[in-house]
Amino acid sequence: MSKSEKLYEKAKELMPAGVSSPVRAFEPYPRYIESAKGSRMRDVDGKEYVDYCMAFGPLILGHSPPNVVTVVKKMLEKGSVFGAPTEQEIVLAEKIRSHYPAAEMLRLVNTGTEATMHALRLARGFTGRKKVVKVEGAYHGAHDAMLVKAGSGALTHSAPNSLGVLEDVAKHTMLVPYNNSRALRNALKGEHGDVAAMIIEPVLGNVGPILPEEGYLQEVREITLDEDVLLILDEVITGFRLGLGGAQEMFGIKPDLLTLGKIVGGGFPIGVFGGRREIMEKISPLGGVYQAGTFSGNPISVSAGLETIRTMEKKGYASLERRSRNLREGLEDVLERSSLGYQVSGIGSMFQIFFTNAKMRNWDDIRTSDTARFMQMFRRLLDEGVYVPPSQFETNFLSTAHSDADVEFTIAAYEGAIRGLS
Repeated sequence: MSKSEKLYEKAKELMPAGVSSPVRAFEPYPRYIESAKGSRMRDVDGKEYVDYCMAFGPLILGHSPPNVVTVVKKMLEKGSVFGAPTEQEIVLAEKIRSHYPAAEMLRLVNTGTEATMHALRLARGFTGRKKVVKVEGAYHGAHDAMLVKAGSGALTHSAPNSLGVLEDVAKHTMLVPYNNSRALRNALKGEHGDVAAMIIEPVLGNVGPILPEEGYLQEVREITLDEDVLLILDEVITGFRLGLGGAQEMFGIKPDLLTLGKIVGGGFPIGVFGGRREIMEKISPLGGVYQAGTFSGNPISVSAGLETIRTMEKKGYASLERRSRNLREGLEDVLERSSLGYQVSGIGSMFQIFFTNAKMRNWDDIRTSDTARFMQMFRRLLDEGVYVPPSQFETNFLSTAHSDADVEFTIAAYEGAIRGLS
């Protein structure tokens, strides 16, 4: 019995399914990681993997980048948390606003879940309305209003509607299909001004990536303006991932509110929500919408995030995106030689394989994917030395630490893993 298997047996006695987050659990047992550096992780049994999970997105510089480790050590010597403001919070806020002009004011929180939860509360508080709209299959964190046809682990584990979510909460969440602006317009016209906001991932990240069709996001912005509905762009995944200005810059969209996370913390817990000044001034203590958090603006996360953003400002995204494109093209070649129905989806440094003949446009297409075949491939990839998220409904990520040699190794590993799949 491997050390990982022994640890899993012990963990299952102490934690539900032996894990602290559901998507980390998989059969026959998850690999327990001992260390990681650059593009590689090593488990407790000494097996090394080229990592494309990258902690589900935050590690755009790879594991333990030396410059981020240095600034974190220096900050730790000064203190880990103060419960009081720091100058670095202001510096990070200015840096974010320089790349995301829609964030005229912003608040730092601890997670992407907190960011979307507070953004929705703020939208309701500002408008005085109860209803919100989300896209089918999109994941905006594990809070009650958003656990309705959610992606990520909720979809993987066949529980898109969580127990414990009150019907009185869920009934205020409206659902529309992705890449279907007509459905959105029809849904809003029937609500007679009762909708506070629409929240949307510009690129569906927790079931994908699934890309917006040409003009779709622009139509969403136009419709929400026409219907006087606030638009919240959830860029927890795409922020600083699709470029310094995220999807807002890439697609030319200016929302009323936005959320960020993952990369903004440089590998440490963080979330951000921001938007128009008149809306943000409704936040306590200026206004009546309450938000608070002991670790909000944590100096460790702020320091790591600042260093990460500054590094990407210097590095740029060209090499990262070139390697990602080469990897996707290599996977296309591998799959073309198989007899399997497949789609290779990707944008920037995000990618995923879907085992289906359906073009990936929305929830209905995603549901046609052969999840059993994906998990069969996932386990074979582990044997080949490649670690990807253990779910068909998650995105794979490259980092600047991934090399051309990593990409070549990975393509060969996928070829070995896919060979003989039934």
